[in-house]
Amino acid sequence: MPEEGAPRIAGLVLAGGRSRRFGRDKALAGFRGRPLIASSLAALRPHVAVLGIAGPASLATQFGAQAIADPPGAPQGPLAGVLAGLAWASERGCARLATAPCDTPLLPADMVPRLAAALGERPVVAARAARVHALCALWRTDAAPTLAALMRGGKQLSMQALIETLGGYADFADEAAFANLNTPQELAAAEAGV
Repeated sequence: MPEEGAPRIAGLVLAGGRSRRFGRDKALAGFRGRPLIASSLAALRPHVAVLGIAGPASLATQFGAQAIADPPGAPQGPLAGVLAGLAWASERGCARLATAPCDTPLLPADMVPRLAAALGERPVVAARAARVHALCALWRTDAAPTLAALMRGGKQLSMQALIETLGGYADFADEAAFANLNTPQELAAAEAGV
């Protein structure tokens, strides 16, 4: 659990995608004896007060997390999940929201504390190794109005552009820890340690 006196953190695993490149629900694909999503949940769980899944309610129920639905009328994609997660976290008395995608089973165990140390007064920080991992991020819940305004502005902001606009980065040495497994081939290679 977080340090006493530290801002309360909610954790959110983003699992609302269609898994087109994977060919089936990748959140439930097996990796080292458990579903992919279980690893993402495990990376967040020790550091958060509450845990949610942005995705099907049945998935959240299966993994003992709260289901977070996208806001009505929001464009599809991870930004909508983050925006819904910020509102959910705030309603639960959390000042921060840690996010991770469902298909990153090798996340560093210290990701959330390192993001928290780098956040400061910025609205958001994301993990950066050889490249930026914008879905592995820590958000201030009071950033929700800014994020909503950017979405309403009609700009097609990518997650990375959003991080560059609003926040900063926490640097990690191991790019492999953030491997995003989008295809069965990538899953097989990661399983084999390639």
